[in-house]
Amino acid sequence: MIYLTLFYEFFKAGLFAIGGGLATLPFLSRMADMYPWLTHAQLADMIAVSESTPGAIGINCATYAGFHAAGIPGAVVATLSLVLSLIHISEP
Repeated sequence: MIYLTLFYEFFKAGLFAIGGGLATLPFLSRMADMYPWLTHAQLADMIAVSESTPGAIGINCATYAGFHAAGIPGAVVATLSLVLSLIHISEP
């Protein structure tokens, strides 16, 4: 069930976060309020790590949050759902 929740939340974040990875922060903050697998302290750490590592901040945040929620499979599910939502937006 956690994998479906991760997929849904990060797909939704990718669909409605037009303007880059930092636009996903309100969605991530709401996830920290709703689910026990992400706290606001971890959210702050996630932003710091995502800003300092190469790559898109949204993808890095999804990977980090997914890993904290459900390990490596959770990281894969969260990352793929965000990528799928971004591909959906960019298609004509």
